[in-house]
Amino acid sequence: MPLDESLTLHENFERVARRYPESVAVTDHRGNLTYRELDARAGRLAAVLRAAGAGRDQRVGLCVERGRDLIVGILGILKAGAGYVPVDPAYPAERRDFVFGQCDSGLVVTGADTAELVNGRRVVRVDSEPEEGVEELAQATDADGLAYVIFTSGSSGAPKGVQIEHRNVVRLFTSTSEVFGFDQTDVWAGFHSAAFDFSVWEIWGALLHGGRLVVVHRDTARDPRGLHELLRRERVTVLNQTPSAFRNFINADAEAGASSAELALRYVVFGGEKLDHRMLAPWAERHGLDSPALINMYGITETTVHVTWRRIEEADLAGEGLSPIGVPLSDLRLDIVGEDGKSLPPGEEGILHVAGAGLARGYLGHPELTAERFFERTAADGTTERWYNSGDLGVQVRPGEYAYVGRADRQLKIRGYRIEPGEIEARLRRHPAVRDAVVTAADFGGGDPRLVAYPVTDADPDTLAAELRADVAQALPYYMAPSMYLCIEEIPVTVNGKLDQSVLGKLLDARLAETRHTRDATSAGTAVGATGSDGASVEEELRAIWSEVLGVEGVKDTDEFFDLGGTSFSLIHMLQIVNKRFRLSLNISTLSKGANIGVLSAAVNRRLATASR
Repeated sequence: MPLDESLTLHENFERVARRYPESVAVTDHRGNLTYRELDARAGRLAAVLRAAGAGRDQRVGLCVERGRDLIVGILGILKAGAGYVPVDPAYPAERRDFVFGQCDSGLVVTGADTAELVNGRRVVRVDSEPEEGVEELAQATDADGLAYVIFTSGSSGAPKGVQIEHRNVVRLFTSTSEVFGFDQTDVWAGFHSAAFDFSVWEIWGALLHGGRLVVVHRDTARDPRGLHELLRRERVTVLNQTPSAFRNFINADAEAGASSAELALRYVVFGGEKLDHRMLAPWAERHGLDSPALINMYGITETTVHVTWRRIEEADLAGEGLSPIGVPLSDLRLDIVGEDGKSLPPGEEGILHVAGAGLARGYLGHPELTAERFFERTAADGTTERWYNSGDLGVQVRPGEYAYVGRADRQLKIRGYRIEPGEIEARLRRHPAVRDAVVTAADFGGGDPRLVAYPVTDADPDTLAAELRADVAQALPYYMAPSMYLCIEEIPVTVNGKLDQSVLGKLLDARLAETRHTRDATSAGTAVGATGSDGASVEEELRAIWSEVLGVEGVKDTDEFFDLGGTSFSLIHMLQIVNKRFRLSLNISTLSKGANIGVLSAAVNRRLATASR
């Protein structure tokens, strides 16, 4: 049954639900919802929201943990005629309040466990029932109505909301139908946060085709081995990953050995950040490139998730430098533009401009920025067309085919999230001891990109780092937290007055070398105890490993790994080092009660004691 671009997302969903009423629509760690059940629950929520005043183009907040209720909330808000504004419950209170305030979200849909996270606004529980006699009202919006607002990092120090309409999303799937051929037999992994637009592709890719969406629990998303097991158990056919996340999954797949053949994957779709094709070689050696097919897709929130696609081939695996992103979707166009605003020929590097049906309505509450980034261009035949300036550097490698080069500005991509360093720097400058600040990205080895902050200050480095870390944790999402703070006296610049990245890089290298030296000294001094005969020696060895992985000194037993600037990637790397050092097989579930030295050392000592019996 083809999708109808004249209908809304929920109207297209309702057509699917009528066709496959008893098929499972959503699975989470607690169970299943059929299409009939999901449609009915969302309809009841919509009736409550409509009675509370929700309607066309209004923005309703959504703060629900990953699971079936999250999907009920999204559908219920859309059925009410409004657009949903997803806020990850893991966001700090200041960030949640900012987003709700920007959207003027007087209504916020929550779960039972997230209602307390919303202040000053009317909370509507996702399991709310309409009053007796109240029925779901007639259609309250159309394909041009607002579907969602997703916030991206802002260079001015505040995030900005991207407004996407129903028609933008529906055409995303009509324009990719011939490429993928998704249908009711597909099982999609819902891996990403609803506040990240990759989730739009996952959710509607399943629900608009009669497939099944398996919502991945937050803890499982951080555990590549647990994810691998989930994909095998649920027979997932479509997996969407940032390259950083898939790098860990490749290692988990290798550990799974023969059981990796049990994967049912048809497609692995990459997006969110630049893909280094060379990292895929180990996967290709085990699985080939046909089953599953590996697809690289370039996209932007402002152009509705995806812009281009390319099926990865054997020749790509040896590629260096440029990252091929393929051809535009059928209803989009790309142009490579020079500094003078004119189109460049194939082979010349310039700014990627995008036109077509995927372009967003614009930025919420920022008409000047909307006019700057979304603009009219006059074609040779005199017609005008709306274009979007992506700020990305690209090159047309051959007629109609493109490669991604990087950003033209300072914007960073860390594990798929768009990050404006200026937003973090603005937060750091609020500290009275910080005169200025620079935030950059650095590869900590093995394809583990992290943020590094360089505050300009005369304050004590250790004390200031702790204060800044705590302040950032209260104000910014976890993925915007710097992993390291290196204090400097002034910002280094080149003879041309530009930021001298090489000086900052040398400071980082020196700190990392220092932490490696500390770990080597500790290991040499505690070699006997580290075998498990002395619990304190195990703790010191773990402390040295953490210092090396995180690049910080003086780790306390109660310090949480992520509060110290750790990432999901570095957590897995740390456990790999621990397992190799103590000849164990610990996994992320070991840290379910706390990702700190105290919990980890207790687990190591228990395993060592059991092994010695």
